[in-house]
Amino acid sequence: MTLRVNDLSEPDEDLASRLNWLRAGVLGANDGIVSVAAVVVGVAGVTTAAGPILVAGMAAVLGGAISMALGEYVSVSSQTDSQRALGVDEDEVVSPWHAALASAVAFLAGSVLPMLAILLPPAGIRVPVTFAAVLVALAITGAVGAWIGRADPVRAALRVVVGGALALAATFAVGSWLGASGMLA
Repeated sequence: MTLRVNDLSEPDEDLASRLNWLRAGVLGANDGIVSVAAVVVGVAGVTTAAGPILVAGMAAVLGGAISMALGEYVSVSSQTDSQRALGVDEDEVVSPWHAALASAVAFLAGSVLPMLAILLPPAGIRVPVTFAAVLVALAITGAVGAWIGRADPVRAALRVVVGGALALAATFAVGSWLGASGMLA
């Protein structure tokens, strides 16, 4: 027996809808936060000049949003192809275009915070401010995502904060090492 969305009770149907948006929205926002922050913090490990940080950040924003949209489009297209092959009602099939747009918009929204956090403070405190802002934002998005999905918010927040902190530490360390080694001169 195949269980379809129309066969679900209202609360389960609501949960299924929330989980679809959760995947594209929260993952896109988290990727925007972490990816862009990692790039700008890595560059800030090499230089305190705002120009190179801005250029690298904008490239990460644009490239990341396109990558997220393309990845979501390909993933949902594959899912859609499988659903159609299984005879799932056309009204229950997710649109790859909607998923791609949601993911790109969420990535762009998430990328705003690290860009502002790295560019607005004075050069001497850019990296610590960015670390703090990003980790707080990740804790919030992790907790909100868990709340939407009816999961444990503390566990989810901790998971994304630890992952984000590792990404930021690694890229800053590499940027600092390359800058100090003179390899970029």
